[in-house]
Amino acid sequence: MSTTRVKVKIRCRLCGEKFVLIGKKEKGKIETGFRQCICSNQQDFEVETED
Repeated sequence: MSTTRVKVKIRCRLCGEKFVLIGKKEKGKIETGFRQCICSNQQDFEVETED
């Protein structure tokens, strides 16, 4: 199995806060460890990746 590291940009749709993280892409799924925004939002995000 190969794991690829990707840059992930996350923007909260509720408060507009932006986060830039490094995630692991494996089998088409990306895992960053990101769970919630500082405004307690856990679901409503824009997620953009750069390979």
